[in-house]
Amino acid sequence: MGSLLEKLFYGNIHPDEHIHPDNPEYKLLNEKISKTIVSYHKKLSSEEYDELEELIDLLGQTTSMYSAAAYTEGFRLGALVMIEVLEEKRRLVIEERI
Repeated sequence: MGSLLEKLFYGNIHPDEHIHPDNPEYKLLNEKISKTIVSYHKKLSSEEYDELEELIDLLGQTTSMYSAAAYTEGFRLGALVMIEVLEEKRRLVIEERI
């Protein structure tokens, strides 16, 4: 399959496909959202429902942007933590040699 760097280069890494919140409320909230959308579909006119769908799509876009920014920030923070850990390890190895 290739190295992690090759997968990254060829665009074969999709971390968003592996995100499955394990909070039990997550599934319940999604079910509630689905039921509410079905309820609005029955109550609203076709035009009003289309407007609601547009709003939901816009919210999805902003959520996606926020998630991407949070992922990026988390990745950067993780990398900085690793750099700090490795620098400290390097310092300890150098002190042992002295």
